[in-house]
Amino acid sequence: MLYKWLYENSDVFNALNVFRYITFRTFTAFFTGFFVCIFVGPYFIQHLRNKHFGQSIRDDGPQTHKKKQGTPTMGGGLMLLGILIPTLLWVDLLNPYVWAVLIVTFGFGLIGYWDDWLKVSKKNSKGVKGKVRLTAEFLIAGVVIGLLAYHNHLPTVVTFPFFKEANLDIGFFAYVSFAALVVVGCANAVNLTDGLDGLAIVPVMVSAFTLAIFAYVAGHAKIAEYLAIPYMAGTGEVCVLAGAVVAAGMGFLWFNAYPAQVFMGDVGSLSLGGFVGITAVITQNELLLLVLGGVFVVEALSVITQVISFKLTGRRIFKMAPIHHHFELKGLDETKIIVRFWIISILLAVLSLATLKLR
Repeated sequence: MLYKWLYENSDVFNALNVFRYITFRTFTAFFTGFFVCIFVGPYFIQHLRNKHFGQSIRDDGPQTHKKKQGTPTMGGGLMLLGILIPTLLWVDLLNPYVWAVLIVTFGFGLIGYWDDWLKVSKKNSKGVKGKVRLTAEFLIAGVVIGLLAYHNHLPTVVTFPFFKEANLDIGFFAYVSFAALVVVGCANAVNLTDGLDGLAIVPVMVSAFTLAIFAYVAGHAKIAEYLAIPYMAGTGEVCVLAGAVVAAGMGFLWFNAYPAQVFMGDVGSLSLGGFVGITAVITQNELLLLVLGGVFVVEALSVITQVISFKLTGRRIFKMAPIHHHFELKGLDETKIIVRFWIISILLAVLSLATLKLR
């Protein structure tokens, strides 16, 4: 771990003092993650092509997507590499919050890899059975959150955004269940959003950047006191991880922008969704995630309401779910849908940051 060596020698070489600062290491993690993806990306994509890891397109999906059949998938592995290398170099691996985020991110990534592998090997759009996948996700999230709460690294308090001192302690078991639901729900909502070239990755980057600010603020005693938010020593280190996530997403977007050279697959969407979810839990922004991740929430709700409506009435509310397909079938251009969703995610991030002064 390069960071540790630099930190230990900062007393000998004064120039190394900059590596003591979370902000500086966040910048270095950002550039490391970005250039890892940029340089490795072409070789990674060619490897996927050589292995014939192509995307299978749903038969009931928009017909315009048929041309995307065979585009390499499982590109999320590239992002995980872009997160892992900066983490090993610049992050304090003795921090419990860092381990919590890494276990959820890479654990969900493994589940996604399993799902993608079954899809590409069987050449269909199904994969791991839903119940099996959800059970594995809840198990990972529940164990991680339970350990954090058990060792007093995480309070069992739910904080209500937009309201000062509006907190509710719901107890250990209720909180672990609730927080695990937040993480799993976020991961699968991101998974549902990943349906157009670049649609999911930018809202993930925006969410990660926003949560990095919350993590830094919560981990800084003086700023936390000034803003009257709970001080949680050590959460600032997650900011460095978030910098790597944003950079990896940007590096992936280089190849994923319309028309995409590679798709992230479930290995990418589940891992990144898991990252956003667990970071929201660690920074006590579980409910705020409904605002910050509004794009993901709407995508998930469109699927839920579509299914419920069809089962109860035999009618569909949308032309197709998730909702981005509905807009496609209404004649809206794919790139216009994508950019407008990006804009909405940025607006929601600004609104979320405004809560720092409201509580």
